[in-house]
Amino acid sequence: MPIQWYPGHMTKARRLILEAMPSQDVVIEVLDGRFPRASENPVVTEARRHRPCIKVLAKSDLADPDVTAAWIRAFEAEVRPSPGDGLPPGKVVAVALTMNRPQEATTKLPELCKQLAPNRVGPGKPVRAIIVGVPNVGKSTLVNTLMERKVAKTGDEPAVTKAAQVCVLRSGMVLTDNPGITWPKIEDEETAYRLAFGGAIPDSAIDYEDVALWGAKFLLARYPDEVVLRYRLEDVPVSADAALDAIGRRRGALRSGGVVDRQKAANVLLRDFRSGALGRISLESPDDHR
Repeated sequence: MPIQWYPGHMTKARRLILEAMPSQDVVIEVLDGRFPRASENPVVTEARRHRPCIKVLAKSDLADPDVTAAWIRAFEAEVRPSPGDGLPPGKVVAVALTMNRPQEATTKLPELCKQLAPNRVGPGKPVRAIIVGVPNVGKSTLVNTLMERKVAKTGDEPAVTKAAQVCVLRSGMVLTDNPGITWPKIEDEETAYRLAFGGAIPDSAIDYEDVALWGAKFLLARYPDEVVLRYRLEDVPVSADAALDAIGRRRGALRSGGVVDRQKAANVLLRDFRSGALGRISLESPDDHR
Protein backbone atom coordinates (compact mmCIF):
# COMPACT_ATOMS: atom_id res chain seq x y z
CA MET A 1 0.00 0.00 0.00
CA PRO A 2 1.24 3.57 -0.66
CA ILE A 3 2.94 5.18 2.34
CA GLN A 4 2.60 8.95 2.64
CA TRP A 5 2.82 11.25 5.64
CA TYR A 6 2.85 15.03 5.47
CA PRO A 7 0.78 16.49 8.33
CA GLY A 8 -0.20 20.14 8.38
CA HIS A 9 2.48 21.30 10.81
CA MET A 10 5.18 20.34 8.31
CA THR A 11 4.11 23.12 5.96
CA LYS A 12 4.92 25.60 8.72
CA ALA A 13 8.17 23.80 9.57
CA ARG A 14 9.24 23.90 5.95
CA ARG A 15 8.54 27.63 5.80
CA LEU A 16 10.60 28.20 8.96
CA ILE A 17 13.55 26.38 7.43
CA LEU A 18 13.32 28.36 4.20
CA GLU A 19 13.15 31.64 6.14
CA ALA A 20 16.12 30.75 8.35
CA MET A 21 18.37 29.38 5.62
CA PRO A 22 19.70 32.71 4.20
CA SER A 23 21.25 33.64 7.56
CA GLN A 24 23.02 30.30 8.03
CA ASP A 25 26.67 29.56 7.32
CA VAL A 26 26.52 25.77 7.47
CA VAL A 27 23.77 23.20 7.09
CA ILE A 28 23.96 20.14 9.33
CA GLU A 29 21.74 17.51 7.75
CA VAL A 30 21.13 14.62 10.11
CA LEU A 31 20.52 11.32 8.31
CA ASP A 32 19.67 7.94 9.74
CA GLY A 33 22.85 5.92 9.32
CA ARG A 34 20.80 2.77 8.66
CA PHE A 35 19.11 4.30 5.61
CA PRO A 36 21.00 7.50 4.70
CA ARG A 37 19.69 8.01 1.18
CA ALA A 38 16.09 7.36 2.14
CA SER A 39 16.36 9.90 4.96
CA GLU A 40 17.97 12.55 2.74
CA ASN A 41 15.23 15.14 2.30
CA PRO A 42 15.01 16.72 -1.20
CA VAL A 43 13.38 19.78 0.40
CA VAL A 44 16.59 20.38 2.38
CA THR A 45 18.77 19.85 -0.69
CA GLU A 46 16.78 22.45 -2.58
CA ALA A 47 16.69 24.94 0.31
CA ARG A 48 20.40 24.90 1.17
CA ARG A 49 21.52 25.46 -2.41
CA HIS A 50 25.27 26.18 -2.35
CA ARG A 51 25.73 26.38 1.41
CA PRO A 52 28.35 23.99 2.77
CA CYS A 53 26.76 20.93 4.29
CA ILE A 54 27.78 18.44 6.94
CA LYS A 55 25.90 15.17 6.58
CA VAL A 56 25.73 13.44 9.95
CA LEU A 57 25.04 9.73 9.81
CA ALA A 58 23.24 9.40 13.13
CA LYS A 59 22.54 6.08 14.82
CA SER A 60 25.65 4.67 13.17
CA ASP A 61 26.08 2.46 16.23
CA LEU A 62 22.98 0.59 14.99
CA ALA A 63 24.09 0.37 11.35
CA ASP A 64 26.27 -2.15 9.53
CA PRO A 65 29.78 -0.64 9.91
CA ASP A 66 30.97 -1.78 6.47
CA VAL A 67 27.93 -0.23 4.81
CA THR A 68 28.39 2.98 6.83
CA ALA A 69 31.97 3.24 5.59
CA ALA A 70 30.71 2.87 2.02
CA TRP A 71 28.12 5.60 2.57
CA ILE A 72 30.74 7.98 3.94
CA ARG A 73 32.84 7.49 0.83
CA ALA A 74 29.81 8.01 -1.41
CA PHE A 75 28.65 11.18 0.34
CA GLU A 76 32.16 12.63 0.50
CA ALA A 77 32.36 12.31 -3.27
CA GLU A 78 29.01 14.07 -3.63
CA VAL A 79 29.66 17.02 -1.33
CA ARG A 80 33.08 17.71 -2.80
CA PRO A 81 32.70 20.89 -4.93
CA SER A 82 33.71 21.14 -8.55
CA PRO A 83 37.10 22.78 -9.22
CA GLY A 84 36.87 26.55 -9.50
CA ASP A 85 33.42 26.98 -7.98
CA GLY A 86 34.92 28.77 -4.97
CA LEU A 87 33.05 26.70 -2.41
CA PRO A 88 34.56 24.87 0.56
CA PRO A 89 34.08 21.11 0.59
CA GLY A 90 31.28 19.58 2.56
CA LYS A 91 31.91 16.98 5.22
CA VAL A 92 30.41 13.66 6.22
CA VAL A 93 30.76 12.21 9.69
CA ALA A 94 29.27 9.09 11.24
CA VAL A 95 28.10 9.83 14.76
CA ALA A 96 26.67 7.41 17.28
CA LEU A 97 24.11 9.67 18.90
CA THR A 98 24.01 8.17 22.36
CA MET A 99 24.45 10.26 25.46
CA ASN A 100 27.16 7.94 26.83
CA ARG A 101 29.39 8.59 23.79
CA PRO A 102 29.16 12.34 23.26
CA GLN A 103 32.77 13.00 22.28
CA GLU A 104 32.26 12.04 18.63
CA ALA A 105 29.81 14.89 18.11
CA THR A 106 31.12 17.50 20.55
CA THR A 107 34.66 17.37 19.22
CA LYS A 108 34.07 16.85 15.50
CA LEU A 109 31.10 18.95 14.49
CA PRO A 110 31.98 22.42 15.86
CA GLU A 111 35.45 22.19 14.34
CA LEU A 112 34.06 21.07 10.98
CA CYS A 113 31.61 23.98 11.00
CA LYS A 114 34.47 26.42 11.63
CA GLN A 115 36.41 24.95 8.71
CA LEU A 116 33.42 25.40 6.43
CA ALA A 117 32.79 29.02 7.49
CA PRO A 118 36.31 30.53 7.60
CA ASN A 119 34.96 34.09 7.31
CA ARG A 120 33.01 33.78 10.55
CA VAL A 121 35.80 34.52 13.02
CA GLY A 122 36.28 37.12 15.69
CA PRO A 123 33.96 38.88 18.14
CA GLY A 124 30.35 39.19 17.04
CA LYS A 125 30.76 36.75 14.18
CA PRO A 126 29.82 33.30 15.51
CA VAL A 127 29.40 30.42 13.11
CA ARG A 128 25.70 29.86 12.47
CA ALA A 129 24.53 26.32 11.71
CA ILE A 130 21.06 25.01 11.06
CA ILE A 131 20.17 21.41 11.94
CA VAL A 132 17.67 19.72 9.66
CA GLY A 133 16.45 16.23 8.88
CA VAL A 134 13.48 13.89 8.68
CA PRO A 135 11.51 13.07 11.85
CA ASN A 136 12.95 10.80 14.53
CA VAL A 137 16.41 10.83 13.02
CA GLY A 138 18.22 12.25 16.07
CA LYS A 139 18.34 16.02 15.56
CA SER A 140 17.29 16.92 19.10
CA THR A 141 19.63 14.30 20.55
CA LEU A 142 22.44 15.92 18.57
CA VAL A 143 21.54 19.34 19.97
CA ASN A 144 21.54 17.97 23.53
CA THR A 145 24.88 16.29 22.90
CA LEU A 146 26.48 19.44 21.53
CA MET A 147 25.04 21.56 24.36
CA GLU A 148 26.20 18.94 26.89
CA ARG A 149 22.81 19.14 28.60
CA LYS A 150 19.20 18.50 27.76
CA VAL A 151 17.69 21.50 26.03
CA ALA A 152 15.61 19.75 23.37
CA LYS A 153 12.84 17.22 23.90
CA THR A 154 13.55 13.77 22.49
CA GLY A 155 11.46 10.66 21.99
CA ASP A 156 11.16 7.31 20.20
CA GLU A 157 8.51 8.51 17.77
CA PRO A 158 8.39 11.09 14.97
CA ALA A 159 7.32 14.73 15.36
CA VAL A 160 8.50 15.26 18.95
CA THR A 161 10.02 18.67 18.09
CA LYS A 162 7.23 21.08 17.17
CA ALA A 163 9.00 24.43 16.84
CA ALA A 164 12.38 25.89 15.90
CA GLN A 165 14.87 26.43 18.74
CA VAL A 166 18.06 28.49 18.83
CA CYS A 167 20.95 27.39 21.07
CA VAL A 168 24.43 28.81 21.68
CA LEU A 169 27.34 26.44 22.31
CA ARG A 170 30.20 27.17 24.70
CA SER A 171 32.32 27.99 21.68
CA GLY A 172 29.81 30.68 20.71
CA MET A 173 28.53 28.77 17.70
CA VAL A 174 24.81 29.33 17.16
CA LEU A 175 22.63 26.31 16.38
CA THR A 176 19.10 26.41 15.03
CA ASP A 177 17.18 23.18 15.57
CA ASN A 178 14.03 22.60 13.53
CA PRO A 179 11.14 20.14 13.54
CA GLY A 180 11.71 17.12 11.36
CA ILE A 181 10.03 17.23 7.99
CA THR A 182 9.39 14.75 5.23
CA TRP A 183 8.40 15.90 1.76
CA PRO A 184 4.90 16.29 0.30
CA LYS A 185 4.97 13.13 -1.82
CA ILE A 186 7.35 10.21 -1.45
CA GLU A 187 7.62 8.94 -5.00
CA ASP A 188 9.90 5.95 -4.43
CA GLU A 189 8.21 3.00 -2.74
CA GLU A 190 11.43 1.55 -1.34
CA THR A 191 12.26 4.90 0.27
CA ALA A 192 8.84 4.98 1.89
CA TYR A 193 9.24 1.48 3.31
CA ARG A 194 12.70 2.24 4.67
CA LEU A 195 11.41 5.36 6.41
CA ALA A 196 8.44 3.45 7.82
CA PHE A 197 10.40 0.40 8.95
CA GLY A 198 13.03 2.61 10.56
CA GLY A 199 10.54 4.76 12.48
CA ALA A 200 10.67 8.06 10.58
CA ILE A 201 6.95 7.76 9.83
CA PRO A 202 4.61 7.29 12.82
CA ASP A 203 3.03 3.91 13.36
CA SER A 204 -0.42 5.49 13.13
CA ALA A 205 0.26 6.26 9.46
CA ILE A 206 1.41 2.79 8.38
CA ASP A 207 0.08 -0.73 8.04
CA TYR A 208 2.17 -2.65 10.57
CA GLU A 209 1.93 -6.00 8.83
CA ASP A 210 2.64 -4.59 5.39
CA VAL A 211 5.75 -2.74 6.58
CA ALA A 212 6.94 -5.72 8.63
CA LEU A 213 6.61 -8.02 5.62
CA TRP A 214 8.78 -5.62 3.61
CA GLY A 215 11.33 -5.62 6.43
CA ALA A 216 11.27 -9.39 6.79
CA LYS A 217 11.87 -9.85 3.07
CA PHE A 218 14.81 -7.44 3.19
CA LEU A 219 16.33 -9.07 6.27
CA LEU A 220 16.07 -12.56 4.82
CA ALA A 221 17.90 -11.37 1.72
CA ARG A 222 20.66 -9.38 3.47
CA TYR A 223 20.86 -10.48 7.12
CA PRO A 224 19.34 -13.99 7.42
CA ASP A 225 21.73 -15.09 10.16
CA GLU A 226 20.65 -12.21 12.40
CA VAL A 227 17.01 -13.25 12.04
CA VAL A 228 17.77 -16.87 12.89
CA LEU A 229 19.88 -15.88 15.89
CA ARG A 230 17.50 -13.30 17.31
CA TYR A 231 14.43 -15.54 17.21
CA ARG A 232 16.21 -18.83 17.80
CA LEU A 233 14.93 -20.40 14.61
CA GLU A 234 16.14 -23.75 13.32
CA ASP A 235 16.40 -22.60 9.71
CA VAL A 236 16.13 -19.46 7.61
CA PRO A 237 12.42 -18.94 6.79
CA VAL A 238 11.58 -19.47 3.13
CA SER A 239 9.58 -16.26 2.81
CA ALA A 240 8.63 -13.04 4.58
CA ASP A 241 5.26 -14.53 5.52
CA ALA A 242 6.95 -17.59 6.98
CA ALA A 243 9.36 -15.36 8.92
CA LEU A 244 6.54 -13.31 10.44
CA ASP A 245 4.70 -16.48 11.44
CA ALA A 246 7.85 -17.95 12.96
CA ILE A 247 8.52 -14.77 14.93
CA GLY A 248 4.95 -14.76 16.18
CA ARG A 249 5.16 -18.35 17.37
CA ARG A 250 8.52 -17.85 19.05
CA ARG A 251 7.32 -14.72 20.86
CA GLY A 252 3.92 -16.05 21.87
CA ALA A 253 2.00 -13.69 19.61
CA LEU A 254 -0.89 -16.12 19.23
CA ARG A 255 -4.65 -15.93 19.13
CA SER A 256 -7.04 -18.59 20.32
CA GLY A 257 -6.46 -21.86 18.51
CA GLY A 258 -2.74 -21.16 18.12
CA VAL A 259 -3.17 -18.81 15.17
CA VAL A 260 -0.37 -16.24 14.86
CA ASP A 261 -1.42 -12.66 15.58
CA ARG A 262 0.34 -11.01 12.64
CA GLN A 263 -0.05 -7.50 14.05
CA LYS A 264 1.74 -8.48 17.26
CA ALA A 265 4.41 -10.39 15.35
CA ALA A 266 4.93 -7.36 13.10
CA ASN A 267 5.27 -5.15 16.17
CA VAL A 268 7.99 -7.45 17.55
CA LEU A 269 10.01 -7.26 14.33
CA LEU A 270 9.72 -3.49 13.98
CA ARG A 271 10.65 -2.86 17.60
CA ASP A 272 13.60 -5.23 17.44
CA PHE A 273 15.02 -3.54 14.35
CA ARG A 274 14.50 0.00 15.61
CA SER A 275 16.09 -0.72 18.99
CA GLY A 276 19.08 -2.52 17.51
CA ALA A 277 18.13 -5.84 19.09
CA LEU A 278 18.52 -7.55 15.71
CA GLY A 279 22.11 -6.37 15.42
CA ARG A 280 23.87 -3.75 13.33
CA ILE A 281 21.81 -3.59 10.16
CA SER A 282 21.62 -1.13 7.26
CA LEU A 283 18.52 -0.99 5.09
CA GLU A 284 20.36 0.28 2.00
CA SER A 285 23.83 0.63 0.57
CA PRO A 286 25.25 2.92 -2.12
CA ASP A 287 25.13 -0.03 -4.54
CA ASP A 288 21.34 -0.05 -4.26
CA HIS A 289 21.26 3.31 -6.03
CA ARG A 290 23.57 2.62 -8.96
